[in-house]
Amino acid sequence: QLQVVESGGGLVQPGGSLRLACAASQLGFSDHAMGWFRQAPGKEREFVASISRSGFTTTYARFAGGRFAISRDNSESTMYLQMNSLKLEDTAVYYCAAKVGEGVFLDTTEVDYWGQGTQVTVSS
Repeated sequence: QLQVVESGGGLVQPGGSLRLACAASQLGFSDHAMGWFRQAPGKEREFVASISRSGFTTTYARFAGGRFAISRDNSESTMYLQMNSLKLEDTAVYYCAAKVGEGVFLDTTEVDYWGQGTQVTVSS
C-alpha cells in the first residue's frame, strides 16, 4: 500500500504562486501514475492534473492549463504541482492521488490511494 503525504498549501493572494509536494513514504512510488485532485467546500472532488509513471505524459483539467504544472522526481519519490496566477476559485483542499500502473488518469474512480489533503486558500 502506497502512503503519500501532501505539503506546501497555505494562504496566497490572487495572482500569487504555490508549489505543492506529495511525498511517498515507502518504495513503490515509481510503480504508480500520480495526480492531483481538489475539493472546494460544498463541491465534489475534481481532477486537476496527472502524470504518468515515467513522467513522460501529463494531462490537465481545462482550468489548470497554462497556470499549473505537474512534475515528479522518482529518485525522491515526490510529485509536485506548481500553481501560478492563482485565482479565488482555486481555493480548495488539494489531494495527492496514486494509481497503480503507467498511464495518466482523470477520474476519482481510477485512484488507488489518496493523501490526506492540503488546504490552499486564495484570498486578498
